[in-house]
Amino acid sequence: MQDDFELLEAWRAGDSSAGSELLRRYFDNLYRFFSSKVDDEVEDLVQLTLLACVRYQESLEGVQSFRGYLFAVARNELYRHLRRRAKRDVVDFGDTSVIALGVSPTSLVARRQQQKRLVAGLRTLPVELQLLLELHYWEGLSTSELAGVIDAPQGTVKSRLRRARTLLAEALQSAEATIDSALTSRDVLGSWAEAIRAAKKS
Repeated sequence: MQDDFELLEAWRAGDSSAGSELLRRYFDNLYRFFSSKVDDEVEDLVQLTLLACVRYQESLEGVQSFRGYLFAVARNELYRHLRRRAKRDVVDFGDTSVIALGVSPTSLVARRQQQKRLVAGLRTLPVELQLLLELHYWEGLSTSELAGVIDAPQGTVKSRLRRARTLLAEALQSAEATIDSALTSRDVLGSWAEAIRAAKKS
């Protein structure tokens, strides 16, 4: 079976079946990534992300993680979309949430009340912190891979993850949610992410 980098190179060379295979492998992951942050055009953004991987013929030499590369491209497409929606050329995604940008994302498959509260809390975080938490817990990206996604040192990623968990706990408490702040611990966030992934597949 071809690996992801081989499929991308084949697609860039004109093999449409390689593109179809990459879409099959990563559609669910990209759909989760976008659907928690935008209220429409989710499938379009998935397609745009994959097409951007083909359109920009940059060298992949030295790129260690295809998932890290893919979500870096997805992040760029998301930011472009949010700027267009907000009708602003400059947005500080390290300080601005999707709610502040006037976006009301469609509900994820969050069937349990705690999950719904956690999703609502995530949406109040600055976009960059929201995507870091989601990519780390939902998609299982390592801090090294996340460093490639946001083009920052690994130590910066770790500190931003800590800040994101703290802000999430504060958001839940300020919303008077009957949730113990321990719900934002690594273990509980990991279990919650597993439940989200399982629900998405069912």
